[in-house]
Amino acid sequence: MEQIIQQFFNVGIMMEAWPIIWRGLGMTLLLSAVVIPLGLTGGLIVALLGGSRFALVRWLVVVYVDLFRAIPPLVLLIFIHAGLPFAGIRLSPFASVCLAFFLNNSAYYGEVYRAGIESIGRGQTEAARSTGLNHIQAMIYVVLPQAVRNVLPDLISNTIEVVKLTSLASVVALPELLYSSDMARSLTYNASPIVMAALVYLIILWPAVRGLSRFEQKLASH
Repeated sequence: MEQIIQQFFNVGIMMEAWPIIWRGLGMTLLLSAVVIPLGLTGGLIVALLGGSRFALVRWLVVVYVDLFRAIPPLVLLIFIHAGLPFAGIRLSPFASVCLAFFLNNSAYYGEVYRAGIESIGRGQTEAARSTGLNHIQAMIYVVLPQAVRNVLPDLISNTIEVVKLTSLASVVALPELLYSSDMARSLTYNASPIVMAALVYLIILWPAVRGLSRFEQKLASH
C-alpha cells in the first residue's frame, strides 16, 4: 500500500511538478477557448448549408459530416501534422490541433444544430416570413434561438467532450495538460503527476457534468 501511495499519490512530487502542470493547464484552457468557438461556428455553418435549396450543396454537406465523423480525431490530427508536410504544408502543433478539431467538431456540432432546426415546425418559418422577414432573417431571429434552446444539453455535452479531447494534442508535442504531466512523470520517474493531471481535469469538468445533469432534469420536468 505504501508503495502505491509513493508511486501514484506522492504529494511532494505533485508539488514539485505543479509549475509544469500549471503551464500545461494554461495551454489546455487556451486551446479549448479557440477550438470550441471554431467548432460551434463551423457546425452552425454546416447545419445551415445542409438546409440549402441546392441538392449539390446538401450532398456535399452530407459527405463532409459523414467523413469527419467517421475518421477518428487522433488519426485526423496525425495526418494533418505529419502527413501534410509531404505536400509542402507545414503547420505548427497548435495550428494542426485547431484545424483537426475544427473539421471534427464542426461535423458533430452541425448534426446537433440540424436536429435542433428540424425540431422547429415549418409553420414557425412561414409565420416569420409572413411578417416580412426574408429566409435568413427568419432563421436568425426565429428558428435558431428556439433550435439552440432545444438542443442546448447536447451542445454542452459535446463541448465537455471537446475539452477532454484536447488531451490528444499531446501526440504532436503541444505542451497541454497531459503532455506536461507526462513530461513531469519522465523527470520524476513517478506517476503522481499523471494522477494530478487527472484530478485537474476532474476539478474542471465535474461541475460542468453535474450542472448538465441538473439542467437536463429541469428540462425533463417541464
